[in-house]
Amino acid sequence: MATTADDAALRTAVARARRRLIPFLFLLYIVAYLDRINVGFAALQMNQALGFSATTYGLGAGIFFVSYVLFEIPSNVILARVGARLWIARIMITWGLVSSAMMFVRTAPAFYALRFLLGAAEAGFFPGLIFYLTRWFPPRERARTVAAFMTATLAAGIVGGPLSGALLSVRAGGLAGWQWLFLLEGAPAVALGMVVLGVLTEGPHEADWLTDAERAALVVGVNEGRPASDLQSDAGTFAALRGGRTWLLAAVYFTIPVMLYGLGFWMPQMLKTASGGSDFRTGLLTAIPYASGAAAMIVVGRHSDRVNERRWHVAVAAAAAGASLAVAPMHASVAWTVAAFSLAMAGLASMFGPFWALATAAGGGGTAAAASIALINSVGNIGGFVGPYLLGAVGDATHSFAAGLYGIAALMLAGGALVLTVRPESPAVRRHGTPR
Repeated sequence: MATTADDAALRTAVARARRRLIPFLFLLYIVAYLDRINVGFAALQMNQALGFSATTYGLGAGIFFVSYVLFEIPSNVILARVGARLWIARIMITWGLVSSAMMFVRTAPAFYALRFLLGAAEAGFFPGLIFYLTRWFPPRERARTVAAFMTATLAAGIVGGPLSGALLSVRAGGLAGWQWLFLLEGAPAVALGMVVLGVLTEGPHEADWLTDAERAALVVGVNEGRPASDLQSDAGTFAALRGGRTWLLAAVYFTIPVMLYGLGFWMPQMLKTASGGSDFRTGLLTAIPYASGAAAMIVVGRHSDRVNERRWHVAVAAAAAGASLAVAPMHASVAWTVAAFSLAMAGLASMFGPFWALATAAGGGGTAAAASIALINSVGNIGGFVGPYLLGAVGDATHSFAAGLYGIAALMLAGGALVLTVRPESPAVRRHGTPR
């Protein structure tokens, strides 16, 4: 049994780790998500300038996830072996360079090639950060921690919409606005990649900013409920990848990127059509659903930790997201569209904290855990290809996004039902009282 002093040291260590790490990781993920979805804003000008159809754009937007999925697991295994500091820095620098190079796109094949390279460069970033957080925060703290970190996804939409809309109006140096957008939004990733080398600490055992008691308590805390088997071995890694629970979680997660990126890549164009406004006004309108999602993500993540429950939080949020998305095409006014997208984004964002707390509850701390997280994220992110391409192809075929939105809504409802079949946790974890 932990002593009162141990508990106090653990609470203090977690609080200090959260203050030191989460704001910086939050900033990194804002830049990552902005570079990933800024093509949605660039498309307001780029598609017409380069003669891209909705299908061409949807394929190019989604092909990012093909290479992202292919390289995800190898990248995260390398991160577990060489360390988060070095590998995350490498990821950021290379993706920043590729993202800025998007300004040179002139043809559809070049568009596809650079989006593919961007996915390869960024592969491993998000699951690497999730794995990194499991080295710092006990299982019972993870939903709120992941939610706090992943509000960056929504913050990128809040900040990125108006920013991207403003950059589209820049005309200088013979470059169009969409070219300036890619150039200026890619550069921060390169700079922050270099900063990572001096800021990140691999784990509590290296944290000279914690006391000895805090380091010891945190090491014990993050190992709470962790299986005793040697998950550093190759056998442990392959066993983790073959686990049915891992694949079931991957299937649930598939539904999330379908909506996240389908809506993220196409929402600027849908809102511009609904409002008839300028690029800058469209950017402001896209910020509203992301703000709604950010608020909901924090509230639901905290509630999930407080009541120590995961699956129903994910399921109810998925149902809310799907239902809201389904009603979006029922009226063409900008107020209705923004309201429906705001409710849908609130439901979607609420899934992240509880989902990743559920997905990491039974994991270890070695390469097996890194590979399992990467598998869930990579298989799930196939949905990042499906969502944008589905909306683009359906839009070209029907001259409306309605059928595509209904399809995504149905997938969200299916994901919400499927998560209820996931085994809450392994017996070894259950004995230690970790989250459900």
